[in-house]
Amino acid sequence: MSAAALRLGPVSVRVRPRHLVVVGAVVLATAAVAVASLVVGEVPLPPQRVLATLTGGGTAAEALVVLDLRLPRVLLALAVGAVLGMTGATTQLTAGNALASPDLLGVTAGASAGAVTVIVAADRPGADAPLLALGVVGAAVLGGLVAASLVALLLWWVALDGLQPLLVGIGVSALFSGVVSGLLVSASIDDAARATVWLTGSLNARGAQELGVAALALPLLGVLWAMSRHLSTFALGTDVARGLGTSAARTATTALVVSVVAVSLATAVAGPVAFVALVAPHLARALTASPWPPLGASAAVGALLLTSADLVARTVLAPVLLPVGAVTALVGAPFLVWLLVRQRTS
Repeated sequence: MSAAALRLGPVSVRVRPRHLVVVGAVVLATAAVAVASLVVGEVPLPPQRVLATLTGGGTAAEALVVLDLRLPRVLLALAVGAVLGMTGATTQLTAGNALASPDLLGVTAGASAGAVTVIVAADRPGADAPLLALGVVGAAVLGGLVAASLVALLLWWVALDGLQPLLVGIGVSALFSGVVSGLLVSASIDDAARATVWLTGSLNARGAQELGVAALALPLLGVLWAMSRHLSTFALGTDVARGLGTSAARTATTALVVSVVAVSLATAVAGPVAFVALVAPHLARALTASPWPPLGASAAVGALLLTSADLVARTVLAPVLLPVGAVTALVGAPFLVWLLVRQRTS
C-alpha cells in the first residue's frame, strides 16, 4: 500500500495505510496480552472480576491483586517497552547501522553503573551527599550520558560502519560492567543482593513510584516522534539528509541525547532489559515493509515484546518469578547472532 496524503485545512499529513494497519494490529495484540496479564497469575481472576475491580468494584483482595500488584507492572512493561522500541529505532537511524541499539552501544551499561553506585553507597556512613542527592534515577541518567559520550568519542576515531560500533559498544559495556563488579564486591550482602536483582532486568515488586519515573520518559518519545520526518532522511545517507534541509549534526545529537535520557529513565526503574531495543525496530521494519525502522511501529512492537516477555516471566515457572531480562535475552541473543551472520554474508 502506497502512502497517501491527508489534508486538514492548512495541515498536510502523509499516511501509510500499511503502517496504520500494522500498528493497529500490534496495539490490539498488546491489549490482549495486557488483559491476560491482569487475569493470569498465582491468583487467577475471571475477566469480569478484573473489569469490576478496575471500575471501582471488587473485593479488597481483588483490588490488592489487580490494582496494587498487576496493573502497575503491566503499565510499566508497556512504557518501558515503548521507550526501548522507539529509542532503538532512533539509534539505528542516526547511526546508520542495523546493529546499533542503546544496550549494545554501552548506554544501558553506563546507566546501570550509575544506578548501582547509588544503591551500594546509600547505606554507607559518610557517603557522598551530592551522589545520594542524585538518587538512582539521576545517577542512571548521568551514567547513560557518560557512556554515550565515551562511545561517541571513540567512534570519532574509527569507522562508523560494519561491526565497529558494536565492538566499541562491547568495550564500553565491559568497562562499566567492571565498575559494577567492583562495587558489588565492596558492597554489603544486602546491598549486593538488591543490586544483583536489579541488574537482571526485572519488573518484580515494581509499583506506582517506578511507574511515575517511567512516565517521565514518555514526553521524550513525543520529542522523537516530532523529529521522525527529519530522522527518516538519515536512512538515505547524511549527505542526502543535508540536501533535504536536515541539519544532520544537530538533529543526530538532539535525537541521541533524548534517546539516552529516555533509556536511562527506563533502566532506572526496570534494570537493564536486553535486546528489546535491538529486536523491536527490525520486527517493525519487516512488518511494515519500510526501508527504515519506523518509530511509531517500533514503540508499539517494543511494548508488545516486553509485555509478552513479562507475562512469560511471571507464569512459566510460577510461583517462581523470573526476571523479564532473562526472557528477552533468550530471544534476543539468537536474533543478534542471526543479524551478525546475515551482515557477514550480505
